Amino acid sequence: MPTPIPVRPVPRPARHVENRKRLRIGAVTLIAVVVSCLVVSHARAEEGGDVLAGGALMLRGKDGAAAMPAVRLGTDMDVTVSGPILRVRVTQAFRNSSDQWMEATYLYPLPDDGAVDTMKMVVGQRVIVGRIKRREEARALYDLAKAEGRKAGLVESDRPNLFRNHVANIAPGETVLIAIEYQAPVRQIGGEYAMRLPLVVGPRYVPPHTLTDGTAMADAARVTAPLADPALGRSLNPVSIAVHLAPGFVPAGIVSPYHKIAVTETGPEERRVTLAAGEEPADRDFELRWRPADGNPAIGLFRQTLDGEHYVMATITPQAKITPDKAAPREMIFVIDNSGSMGGESMAAAKQSLLHALGTLRPEDMFNIIRFDDTMTQLFDHATLASPGQIALARKFTEGLQASGGTEMLPALRAALADERPGDKGVRQVIFLTDGSLSNEREMMAEIAAHGGRSRIFMVGIGSAPNMYLMRRMAETGRGTYTNIGDAADVTTRMAALLDRLKAPAVRDLAVRVEGGKLDLTPQALPDLYAGEPLLLLGKGERIGGRIVVSGMIGDKRWSQSIELARAAASPAVARLWANRRVADIEAQRWSRQIDGAKADEAIADIGLAYNLVTTQTSLVAVDETPARPAGAKLTPEELPLLLPRGWDFDALLGRAAPAPSGEAALPEQTEELDLPQTATGFLGTVHRGLAMLALGLLGLVGAFRRRRAGAGA
Repeated sequence: MPTPIPVRPVPRPARHVENRKRLRIGAVTLIAVVVSCLVVSHARAEEGGDVLAGGALMLRGKDGAAAMPAVRLGTDMDVTVSGPILRVRVTQAFRNSSDQWMEATYLYPLPDDGAVDTMKMVVGQRVIVGRIKRREEARALYDLAKAEGRKAGLVESDRPNLFRNHVANIAPGETVLIAIEYQAPVRQIGGEYAMRLPLVVGPRYVPPHTLTDGTAMADAARVTAPLADPALGRSLNPVSIAVHLAPGFVPAGIVSPYHKIAVTETGPEERRVTLAAGEEPADRDFELRWRPADGNPAIGLFRQTLDGEHYVMATITPQAKITPDKAAPREMIFVIDNSGSMGGESMAAAKQSLLHALGTLRPEDMFNIIRFDDTMTQLFDHATLASPGQIALARKFTEGLQASGGTEMLPALRAALADERPGDKGVRQVIFLTDGSLSNEREMMAEIAAHGGRSRIFMVGIGSAPNMYLMRRMAETGRGTYTNIGDAADVTTRMAALLDRLKAPAVRDLAVRVEGGKLDLTPQALPDLYAGEPLLLLGKGERIGGRIVVSGMIGDKRWSQSIELARAAASPAVARLWANRRVADIEAQRWSRQIDGAKADEAIADIGLAYNLVTTQTSLVAVDETPARPAGAKLTPEELPLLLPRGWDFDALLGRAAPAPSGEAALPEQTEELDLPQTATGFLGTVHRGLAMLALGLLGLVGAFRRRRAGAGA
């Protein structure tokens, strides 16, 4: 085959590019408005599941049979755990099984505290390294390469835990590899270590009140993807995982609660962990846990020097046992999500978790239960004493809950934070049991920042693929903690551990100082600490020296712990972890209105560019300079479908009746099906907004078309 002659791309006229941009904006607005109107049309439905961003789109053939996507995806994850830091390489193979030139997009999750810093695109024998650019610039480079027939890859982030890969100009029968790398801290609780690899994005509920304009609707559309028809089976999007475990001590008790694994000893303090089956469907998160063989967890203290700046990461853990003379009475508010996305195993696990918690209440404790879908119910008008009669009533209420409707969490959060005794110095704990499948995360953080008061927020992530960004950030903003319950087998162990920690007094009023040095430390807002839960601090300074001292109050007694910075070991990961955590601080300042949106976006972009990180304001783009698609050949876009997370009830999610009996058609024959279930919001107001935006979208399309024709004739 002759060697292709490189062709220098010819820039398009600025007017033509602007016309195309306007055309795209008009089209996106129109599509988003249609979605908004469809949402409204279901507002009075008797039964409903979650309103999904962009709808629950299922790929189907014209004869009603399930249709496989033209581009098939396989994922390999290679993980190296070094002490308290994990480094992950995610390789996604996009194989075009059709006879057309394809563009593929794929939405996938990563840890919300992970720092994505590398992308490589592999085409045949060529490796193209991605570059970090401002989001708009990266998108423009990708679009230009796509239009000119050159292969291109783009990695964008719309939430700290949601990323989207775009791959353009995949030839018929060709496979293109996109490899990204990120690093994240290992989690530690009570001497046990854990890492979690998110593998699937659960459908997100979009509250109609958030669909206020084209920007908001476009944001909602960016956090979703089509759902694979259940008839396609679970073989779509297979994943293989290999973990090289080198924690710095002899690991013991290596378990994966949701996957079968094989463990091989590769050194005195090293193990290799793989999936026993080789590969699994990407339909639930992968979690790995381990602990030190001698029972004494190592102190995490690492340092890095980068571009003349010095960075440090320190883990400080309060004593594992904090035994009060007598636990003070508590006020506990339980909030349980019974929306459509909780259908199936998730609802059963949430109910079992709440029943377990009710059994731990003492007569002197006060409590209440709030349940929510797209409506809300408080069991009692206000928190009441946990008498046997009230506990029995609460149990009956809990056992009767069923999953249905949308995930309107904000009203429930407001009700939970409503404190009748704000001046009381007693303990007030709000425990959320939810999968967090919603799109308006920022509203939750803003509400807690504004009205959290003395309440502490504890998140219990339910199900196989909870929204960990929401879990972690709500807990941090509410000065609490979070835990995960992947299935019913986890309930007793995880809830008992959480409730045991909550019985003991927290280390509160935390303060951090550096003696003998100066560091820019993050997080800036310090949480309360509970027994066995560490405080992870990241610092930046001109030098690393002296010691960090953390102090606080346990009851009425002063507590403090220090760590000598000279003991820090070298690590290549600390600087970007500091930068990633600083981005989270800026977002927290946005929620609490300490900084406006434009300044926050600019500050995040500056950090992304300086530390080569993917953020909501910066993206990675890789472009091949050699055109591949022949002139005149059509490019077909395809968004790859996601498996529904394991344990979710498809019919409950979409507000459907039970599946049809065997031999009957379970779904009507159609090319595409869009289910947008009920909401409990003002109907006419949303109609008016939808019609207004529809008119704007049509005007935008007509105007863009005319300008495009005028530009073509010029």
